[in-house]
Amino acid sequence: MTTALIGGTTTAGDCTVAARQLLVPPRGDPRGSVAVFEAALAERAGADHCVALATGRLGIFLTLVALDVGPGDEVLVPVPTHVVVANAVRYLGARPVYVDCLPSTVNIDLEDARRKLTNRTRALVLQHTFGVPAEIDDALALAAEADIAVIEDCVHALGATWHGRPIGGFGRTAIFSTEETKVISTTIGGALTTSDASLARRIRELREGCSWPSRRQQSQWMAKLVVYHLLTHRAVHGPARGFYERIGKRHPLSRPVTSQESEGARPPGYLRRLGAAQAQLATRQLARLDENLAHRRWAAARYADRLEGAGWRQSVPIGSEPTFLRYPIVVADREVAVQALRGIVIPGTWFTSVLEEASDPGVAGYEAGSCPVAESFTKQLLNLPTHPRVLADDIDAIAAAVRPHLVAGITVRAG
Repeated sequence: MTTALIGGTTTAGDCTVAARQLLVPPRGDPRGSVAVFEAALAERAGADHCVALATGRLGIFLTLVALDVGPGDEVLVPVPTHVVVANAVRYLGARPVYVDCLPSTVNIDLEDARRKLTNRTRALVLQHTFGVPAEIDDALALAAEADIAVIEDCVHALGATWHGRPIGGFGRTAIFSTEETKVISTTIGGALTTSDASLARRIRELREGCSWPSRRQQSQWMAKLVVYHLLTHRAVHGPARGFYERIGKRHPLSRPVTSQESEGARPPGYLRRLGAAQAQLATRQLARLDENLAHRRWAAARYADRLEGAGWRQSVPIGSEPTFLRYPIVVADREVAVQALRGIVIPGTWFTSVLEEASDPGVAGYEAGSCPVAESFTKQLLNLPTHPRVLADDIDAIAAAVRPHLVAGITVRAG
């Protein structure tokens, strides 16, 4: 039986709720369900306000709009990341300035960020890669010195803490995602948090210009949640995954990233709210977040134990408690390592590009060679599942199969 990379976040109860929403879509004003989710997430993130949205990427976009970022401005964007992060900057006519990562953490290299500051820099995106917090205090100090805003990218890091405080309460805003690969899943969805009342008010005003998802869209997302929950079960995942890969892009399920976004263009329907069905599922999953996180931390500790002394390990800053959305490893040859794991697990390939899912990083203005550490990671990085369906025997089998392929670190290829 094959362990799935995703799918362990949802439960049979979530599927029952999704199926009910599918058969009898919510009627009436969706704002009540959304407000309940917003209150729960704000409390969890240690922030005063939360604004629910269709996606996390929209949170970056609306934050930048509220901060009056526009043509001629620059935003520091760490790589590797997803192309949708860079797109949120570019859609406003601003320029993403790409910042390299540290070879020890895959988080932002703040010295490289300092070198790339100009008098046009308006904001810094602070990504907590794989759920391991970046050096928040140093990032805040740099931002204060340069008089720029920090936008925390917490899409991997829901539930992580920094010196006892929740991730998501440090920047001007923080963004979260409930997309299918994240800590909690509503198929697609997101939110931003902030403790700046005037900024929250402005972003809520901007959200009034966003459309509610159609009944058809919500039905598609609920159907996908149920299908993913079933097809990622260990008893069927091996053959199901093989079929999924054979049909490729012809499958009828909704996709979290559009072809336009992969090309760096803004898709129709970009400005959209979170629906009531998604909000209800997100609230359910937040209620059991501690259990979810405890399992992920247990899984990460077991991987670390079974792979002790065999290769690179992502450093965890002192005083932080990561989410461990996935457990990253560095291998000598990614294709060979993936083959060694065949039939045991479907490993994750975040990140195969400095801008994941971009047709080419150049579509978002990335210049090859400008971030050599990140580029090197994209050749050698694999990540292993930590979700609640992963069992001790799974981890032991995965570790035994991949251990011979691990290396002590990336080979940095200068640009």
